Amino acid sequence: MALTVGSSIISLSPLSALNEKSRLFSRILVRCAGSADNSVIVPSELVKVKVGSTSRKDSVVASYNNVGKKENIQSVPKGLEPLWDDGYGTQTMKDYTKVSMNFVNNSDGGPPRWFCPVMCGIPVKDSPPLLYLPGFDGTGAGLAVHEKALGKVFHVQCFHIPSWDRTPLEGLIRIVEETIMIEHTLSPNRPIYLLGDSFGGALALAVAARNPTIDLVLILANPGTSYERSQYMHPVHGLVRALPDEYYVIFRIVMSCFLGNYFRMEMVEMDDVDPWTYNLQLIAKLLADVPIHFLLAEILPDDTLKWRTALVKSAAAYANSRLHAVTAQVLVLASGKDWLVPSKSEAQRLSRLLKNCTIRVFDENGHSILMESGVNVLSTIKTTHMYRRTSRHDILNDFLPPNITEFKQSPMETWWYRLVMGATMFSTMEDGEIVRGLSGIPDEGPVLLVGNHMLWGFETLPFVLEFLREKKVVLHVLTHPETFAFNVVKDEHYMIPSTDILKLFGAIPASARNLTKLSTTKSFALFYPGGAREAFHRKGETYKLFWPDKQEFVRMAVMLGATIVPFGVVGQDDIAELIFDHDEMKRIPFVNHLVTKMHQGKTNVRKDMDGEIGKQQNLNFPIFLPKLPGRLYYMFGKPIKTKGKAYMLNDEKYLQELYQQIKCDVENNMAYLLKKREEDPCRGLVERFLWLKIYGYDIPSFDPLA
Repeated sequence: MALTVGSSIISLSPLSALNEKSRLFSRILVRCAGSADNSVIVPSELVKVKVGSTSRKDSVVASYNNVGKKENIQSVPKGLEPLWDDGYGTQTMKDYTKVSMNFVNNSDGGPPRWFCPVMCGIPVKDSPPLLYLPGFDGTGAGLAVHEKALGKVFHVQCFHIPSWDRTPLEGLIRIVEETIMIEHTLSPNRPIYLLGDSFGGALALAVAARNPTIDLVLILANPGTSYERSQYMHPVHGLVRALPDEYYVIFRIVMSCFLGNYFRMEMVEMDDVDPWTYNLQLIAKLLADVPIHFLLAEILPDDTLKWRTALVKSAAAYANSRLHAVTAQVLVLASGKDWLVPSKSEAQRLSRLLKNCTIRVFDENGHSILMESGVNVLSTIKTTHMYRRTSRHDILNDFLPPNITEFKQSPMETWWYRLVMGATMFSTMEDGEIVRGLSGIPDEGPVLLVGNHMLWGFETLPFVLEFLREKKVVLHVLTHPETFAFNVVKDEHYMIPSTDILKLFGAIPASARNLTKLSTTKSFALFYPGGAREAFHRKGETYKLFWPDKQEFVRMAVMLGATIVPFGVVGQDDIAELIFDHDEMKRIPFVNHLVTKMHQGKTNVRKDMDGEIGKQQNLNFPIFLPKLPGRLYYMFGKPIKTKGKAYMLNDEKYLQELYQQIKCDVENNMAYLLKKREEDPCRGLVERFLWLKIYGYDIPSFDPLA
């Protein structure tokens, strides 16, 4: 790795170093962006700066003390385990203000520079670089809430523009471009991420427009390109220029009120407690932190505020005039309650004008979206499939397992959802004994779980979360390809949230290629042979299998030596009542027109198959009414091992018999559950609620041995 250092010696904030004895960083410590004439590029062997020295190689990171003596070596992590700690909630706006004020109070008069926050730590192997471009404040500390999570999978560098600095827009663009060129030269096949916050979003677009041949990925948080359409920024710009100096402090305090949703900033570190306690804690924290929320007056002195306001205006004009030249992949994070600029409408405008733009709208957030709760930058990057280590995204190799925050904040992990669904699971041991839990499921892959689909796939997400909770493994659901093809603008409110959750927890499009990849990487996969026809069945078809005549998956499982686990799940009839099925909807002219229009241009992935399985493989959503919930029951049969059976691949009789055995096991599992659930003392919602309030989450079920 290379480090560019200007001719001046830089005194770093102590918050940008690990400690006095050992300073350990995985990438650039600091880059002083001086002029081209007095800067040098230092090779990646041993870099010495005033605060210490580092050495970086591909596989290890070495630490040196102040006299150059090597102290220890830490290995670069190769990957992340499921439910890894992302550190969300351990840093808040208070940490942002602490770092920002440290920069202000320990100024050295130097030019803009890059620094790596200590909390980012050491990323996993082959992680791409991420350059954070700050907002109006210019401190570069705006990633405080997300530093730990992003630092696990990116080489994070933050751009700091000192409050006294007056580098014009062209100069800032050149500084960012120089760093991009260094990164591109070192790893030409790896993408470079630019995370632009407000003003930084406009700066990122400007850089991308000037560098169309470099593989850039832009993450824009409420980008400042909507400056011209803002109801407040124009008056602010004029008022800043005309306001007498003695009124600047009051003006900056008033302006602070427009910069974010302070309730959501406080909610970042809030515990999951009962609503009454939660609201009391929130109000107390907000009142205690009132002085922190108005520190903008100290971070941006009078003349700096004037300069930055003009800088935002010029950056917006520069970027907007060059949007046609942007070829980078773009993700826009937009707030629905941004009082400073119209971020939501701006996101929709950019999605129309840019060649490759995806948007995600957060309706309850304000302008300072990166410091507010309800927004997880890494999760959004993952769900939009924009995290990649090479020039193309690989849905499996670039998959990042769910972290602990994603797991805990999942809607399916809330106490009321778990209570309503009441999912209880049973598995079969090698000796045939049925036990509660997942003990009968193999601990090592490849494992292929095969079973029946319930209405709307109600059973899928509790399934996936239970495997994470008990087995600590990611269960990749092989999903209908249309699940990944919804329009982000048209389907924003009713489909995108649910499909994002599926992708976050490992769902991938169902295909032979993806099944092969999962098996070769010894993963756990969930496959529904009945597909959409089974999930969106007609009236009177509850718990009826619609499997193809030929074995689609058995041959591949045998070839790859996967262990097949047949399962059955019941409970749909206790949760929902089907009102209009696909056939009935087709008989209603208006509804039929909507269904036909929705399916225009979409392909039936099983149209060449005979029988019922080939008639409906588009996503036709039947209409149902919820019922007072009963309970979901899962039964996993005895695992079927196929390892060492590759020599049977040409034996059609063996493959067909194995296929029929799996299908028969699934039907037997459903029949077993339908019978045994009558013995469950907590099948009803009321019974489960009472047990939960008295005893806790360990809600009993029927005895499988009785």
